[in-house]
Amino acid sequence: MDDQVIIDWYWERSEYAIVATKKKYGSYCHRVSYNILQNREDTEECLNDLYMKAWESIPPTRPLRLGAYLTKIVRNLSLQRYKKNHAKKRGGGQVPLVYEELEHVLTVSMKDEDIVDLLNAFLADLPRQTRMMFMQRYFYLHSIQEIAKNHQLGESHVKMTLKRTRDALQRALEAEGIRV
Repeated sequence: MDDQVIIDWYWERSEYAIVATKKKYGSYCHRVSYNILQNREDTEECLNDLYMKAWESIPPTRPLRLGAYLTKIVRNLSLQRYKKNHAKKRGGGQVPLVYEELEHVLTVSMKDEDIVDLLNAFLADLPRQTRMMFMQRYFYLHSIQEIAKNHQLGESHVKMTLKRTRDALQRALEAEGIRV
């Protein structure tokens, strides 16, 4: 199914848009959400919220890449639910681990809009495999084991690559005058 057809259905307010979205992107969005929440029921609720948000936001938005658009929505919904569920305790999933890995690089005082361009440029300069590993770990919140399996590498290799990439990101931020 072509994304533009699905988007056109949203614009026409056809229920086929939701059916086609679930069929094409449902399992991938489920995986993204589950990687964050580690809970089947919360994941299902986030997926339902995703379809509602997509229905409400298309139109007026006409996404260029429907998959990326949906992934961003479900990721944000899942992170919000995670924060709500773990307001007073730390969970055992990947979210605390990922934040611990990045806390020496990204400071609380930084705003998303302040570093988006720098981060995009930094990622664009990385070798493809390194960029993919970084995104899988820090955007999609995949475990080290999943990344190693996806790239057919040892876990220690993935850990070292991610550490070196975080260190390089820290140096890039410092070079731009952003204190870490």
